[in-house]
Amino acid sequence: MFGWEFPPHITGGLGTACFGMTKGLMKQGVDVIFVVPKAYGDESEEAVRLVNASDVPVWMNDPIYREYWNQITFMEIGSNLIPYVGPSEFEEMVQENTVSQELQLNPVFKERFQFSGKYGHDLMAEVSRYALVGSAIASANEFDVIHAHDWLTYPAGIAAKKISGKPLIVHMHATEFDRSGENVNSNVFDIERKGMEEADRVITVSNLTRNIVIERYGIDPAKVITVHNAVEPSDKREIEGLQKTVDEKVVTFLGRITFQKGPEYFIEAAKKVLERDPNVRFVMAGTGDLMEKMIRRVAQLKISTKFHFTGFLKGENVDKMFALSDVYVMPSVSEPFGISPLEAMRSNVPVVISKQSGVAEVLNHVMKVDFWDIDAMADAIYGLLHYKSMTKMFQTYGTEEVDGLKWEEAAGKIADVYRSTLSI
Repeated sequence: MFGWEFPPHITGGLGTACFGMTKGLMKQGVDVIFVVPKAYGDESEEAVRLVNASDVPVWMNDPIYREYWNQITFMEIGSNLIPYVGPSEFEEMVQENTVSQELQLNPVFKERFQFSGKYGHDLMAEVSRYALVGSAIASANEFDVIHAHDWLTYPAGIAAKKISGKPLIVHMHATEFDRSGENVNSNVFDIERKGMEEADRVITVSNLTRNIVIERYGIDPAKVITVHNAVEPSDKREIEGLQKTVDEKVVTFLGRITFQKGPEYFIEAAKKVLERDPNVRFVMAGTGDLMEKMIRRVAQLKISTKFHFTGFLKGENVDKMFALSDVYVMPSVSEPFGISPLEAMRSNVPVVISKQSGVAEVLNHVMKVDFWDIDAMADAIYGLLHYKSMTKMFQTYGTEEVDGLKWEEAAGKIADVYRSTLSI
């Protein structure tokens, strides 16, 4: 299994999903070797054997690698085109550069590649190197199937398939259309399409994403299978007895502050709620390329004293934030799935989600609104803050609903996908 991050070093929902998925697969009797670009040493190996790609030797004189390297194209991409990054981690966008050069044993082509493990300005170069290492890992290990998560690892999955002959499953957690709307980056789109074309099966996290994969990428519907995400059980001992330090109600947005997540609609709805009830505080937890713009908009609306930006939260800080929240809002413009509402419901927090999200397919006891309808969003927030009987209903039945969405069951469906590829 090829991934780009693994708890506790995560920058988005992908790492969380991979952790829950591998634990579920363990219960299904599946052994997993999880390959990450850079291991920090404290990742959980409860359910997987981690391979640090930076520790894998690559023999550059081998003709197999020479042939693969000749097909690699390098380029640098700006922060607004890459998932899970804050603007501070990127340089300004540069034009695409195609590099064609003869193989030389210079410092770039050393025996072991050192990966940053982050989404940096040289991301595409690392993706290409990761693919090269993927073929080395595939030739050195025994396995039955290859599972690659998101476009960053698709080239590694393809390389592993070519050298091993084993079936490839690619997991589509988000498409370039989700991240960028209609302003897609053609290079990322091409990698996504190539990965899905080369794959024996494509797993999508929702029917919403499945339709995009079929209609926008032209992938054969027969090999595209939806497996909805799930959520890990919560250990609430760490946050029991946690008390608010403010008297107001707290409404929370938690996610990347990017176009895809719809943060501007949350802010506009907050303004409308505060006009009706000033005794509310709004929290935007996360980072992203729209953060400065959102801060300016909050100032323009003169709601700064009721609005808080926390920066990126992870781990127990996420649980603590949910414990302090009265309502959670996910106003995504295009959300392939969306695990955060499940995490909020698990913490007994009533939820407002956009209809344009995959998780809306599996949840009934939530408030669903169109992301662009800030009046409906404000009404939903106001209702959950003020009508106790409605809030109690969503808390009671919502918790029961989310308790039924277990990774073990999702992993069972993924294991069935594995078995289907072995019978091709």
